[in-house]
Amino acid sequence: MSDKREGEIELGFDPATLSGDGRVVFIGRVCSPWKDRETCPKNMAAARETGEPATVEIHAPYRRGLAGLEAVSHVALLTWLDRAPRDLVVQKPRHAESPRGVFALRSPARPNPIGLHVARLTGVDVEAGLLRLEAIDVLDATPVVDVKPYYASTDSVPDAVTGKKR
Repeated sequence: MSDKREGEIELGFDPATLSGDGRVVFIGRVCSPWKDRETCPKNMAAARETGEPATVEIHAPYRRGLAGLEAVSHVALLTWLDRAPRDLVVQKPRHAESPRGVFALRSPARPNPIGLHVARLTGVDVEAGLLRLEAIDVLDATPVVDVKPYYASTDSVPDAVTGKKR
């Protein structure tokens, strides 16, 4: 990675060059208005603030898996952040005072660039394989790994905190 910030530590290898432990297939692609990292919202809250909707196109063999999804208000999308670097283990975010380990951050730069996005579902077309979303915080054509219904009753953790030491 060429634009390393002070305190950042590289792995010394690119995980993309290693033989994989599992076989992940992409089931679709995100269609978003974001064409480059500079204009892409940094998180889902910022994405919602833009008022820009997005869609997910599910590939034909997987479309039947969308049946019943119209009954939920939100989905958890797992994406493959295919344009993110994979070789940093310690990063120095622009907003942080000091570097942090990659697993203490939500940065897209990570050994396995998997994105997690909880998005409001505004429409489902099973036949066309389309999910309409209120917003998304990824670049256009980002591959989709999985779609899951979000259940506030089991997925929400009201007492969760960040920035606190145990």
